[in-house]
Amino acid sequence: MEHRYEVRSRTERYRGRIFQVVSEEVTMPGGGTGVRDLVRHVGAVAVVALDAAGQVVLIRQYRHPVGRHLWELPAGLTDVTGEDLAAAALRELAEEVDLTAGRIDVLVDLHSSPGFTNELVRVFLARDLAEVPAERRHERHFEEADLQVARVDLDEAVRMVLAGEITNASCVAGLLAAARARDTGWSGLRPADAPLPG
Repeated sequence: MEHRYEVRSRTERYRGRIFQVVSEEVTMPGGGTGVRDLVRHVGAVAVVALDAAGQVVLIRQYRHPVGRHLWELPAGLTDVTGEDLAAAALRELAEEVDLTAGRIDVLVDLHSSPGFTNELVRVFLARDLAEVPAERRHERHFEEADLQVARVDLDEAVRMVLAGEITNASCVAGLLAAARARDTGWSGLRPADAPLPG
């Protein structure tokens, strides 16, 4: 029988718009407790946008914690009250790369770094892409004002992952999952409203 890890106490260290940092005293197997510091995160979505030519839409964005630009998927926080995950993904697709999608499915769910955060990212596959009309496009600010957008053949994107040129976790997972899904005739895709794990 698995040990049940119970939280005995919780101390909030920081609270912001996106995440909260807490220390929790947790019961351990064999008796006693241990203190674990963790980041409670609002969650996120990401989108593998695949066009009719088999190309994926990638963005190159500056990420200050790593001090450089990274290749990523269109993605964002699930921080709009009442917005379902598929709607959040479509919103981010429109805001970051000026695209809409006629079809959206779930590719993969991932815990980005479960050693210290509960952040869960749902990665969608978007197809039947169309341009957002110019007059309805989102005005980008801060790091998003510097976004570079590229379309890359899916197999080339997978090569970039395996070569270490793409390291963003949701991008790596999404591209590998998309390539696998394509190679199996899209048979393993889940509907856009599939329940989250756990």
